[in-house]
Amino acid sequence: MLLFDEVDLVQTQNLPISELWYFLPFGYLVTILIETPILVAGLSRKLTLRQKLASGVWLTACTYPIVVIVLATIFYGRSRAMYLLVAETFAPAAECALFWLAFRGRDILKTSDWVRSFIAIVIANLASFGLGEILGNTGWFGLF
Repeated sequence: MLLFDEVDLVQTQNLPISELWYFLPFGYLVTILIETPILVAGLSRKLTLRQKLASGVWLTACTYPIVVIVLATIFYGRSRAMYLLVAETFAPAAECALFWLAFRGRDILKTSDWVRSFIAIVIANLASFGLGEILGNTGWFGLF
């Protein structure tokens, strides 16, 4: 048995799709509240505060529905570990790609700025995943 299969908490990949749509706005808000401050602190200093704040909202807006609705639907009733592996690999990888697409042609960022920004994106995603696990384990998500 895999590590996460025995955890008794609300698992988004095991919720009916109608409940996922109710969960989506709350989860999105919580996610940007966690990730945006990390991005503000961690993204390259060459970016403006406005660009960093917009990145916090926009990057999550692009990936969160895929993680919560699409991947949860694909992995409905399946292994939690497999869902988490795919979802938590997809989110930071896609956000790094989107960030690169948004800023690549502006000649603002150098190699070290890109590395710093990608690391910040990964850390922000790990933080929101970790807090999501804590909230799920303490029953917060059971309020829905």
